[in-house]
Amino acid sequence: MSTGRAASTGSTESGGVTVPPFAVIPGGQVRRALEGREKEIVEVVEATYRLHGAGRTVNPPSSFLRFPDRPASRMIALPASLGGESRVDGVKWISSFPGNVTSGVPRASAVLILNDPGTGYPFACLESSIISATRTAASAAAAADRLSRDRPRPARVGFFGTGLIARYIHTFLEGSGWSFDDIGVYDLSADSAAGFRLYAEQSGGAARVTVHRSPEDLIRTSDLVVFATVAGAPHVEDPAWFDHNPVVLHVSLRDLAPRVLLASTNIVDDIEHCLRAATSPHLTEQLTGNRDFVHGTLDDVMAGRVDVPAARPAVFSPFGLGVLDLAVGNYVYEEVARAGELQIIDDFFHERRRYG
Repeated sequence: MSTGRAASTGSTESGGVTVPPFAVIPGGQVRRALEGREKEIVEVVEATYRLHGAGRTVNPPSSFLRFPDRPASRMIALPASLGGESRVDGVKWISSFPGNVTSGVPRASAVLILNDPGTGYPFACLESSIISATRTAASAAAAADRLSRDRPRPARVGFFGTGLIARYIHTFLEGSGWSFDDIGVYDLSADSAAGFRLYAEQSGGAARVTVHRSPEDLIRTSDLVVFATVAGAPHVEDPAWFDHNPVVLHVSLRDLAPRVLLASTNIVDDIEHCLRAATSPHLTEQLTGNRDFVHGTLDDVMAGRVDVPAARPAVFSPFGLGVLDLAVGNYVYEEVARAGELQIIDDFFHERRRYG
């Protein structure tokens, strides 16, 4: 993926440096660069997990901006640095304002800044709510595949929470080769559940779509369960609901009570990141006083260092790594550059010489 980045690099053949041109990539271009490329993006995400597992990334803890007068809202900065063949540094700045939903506006908005590793100068600003949803969905699709390899392929998927992330996960599952006999839906909002049902029925698949009246019904009738809610504390507490040993994509991180996790095989994206900020794994650590219930990372599973037995529920709890945003954002930048469609902002950096 050198096309485009070659134009933005701050290095010169003489060994000096130059200020890279600065591009703005709006949401429409981001969507076109990613649309229909689910398999490629899953491969990008898996490659990034391998780099992260090999210590070739820098991914410090996220920084949270909270508001005393708006306790339900927050903004989060995810700085990161990605090594490998397409090195890039940067930061995602994403806001979560749940109150937007009542006005028909998406809860989350985001931008991603990509920085040139040679000079530190930013070379692109991308609309990133799509990138964020895409990397989350690709991570979930990768986990669904890897965690189900030693058990019958799930034929019944259940979506607990039916917002944007659930829709993207469904798209990535189907786009990366999954098909289902049944799609289950549950949401506290009847309108949201009905909307997701209509979306699923119109997506072109042959699956039967059922809106469930209770969480227990959804979970017990699903081989693959997707949690994509805005829950702030665990609300699913009975391990017996998982007695059929499903694969669980615990994307929203705070749905499952500790005793559910203690009865499961637990895989995360990064142990240090996931066991913080009152996530379900963090609460489980606080309850037990140890991390023995965490069996490994998705990279461990991909590398064969950790087995995922079919005789227990398998739960994937991804905190969401900034390096994934960088990898997908860099993929978008390369695709837009390759198409010759970069929108360069001339003279964005006014002072390009140290002494004028």
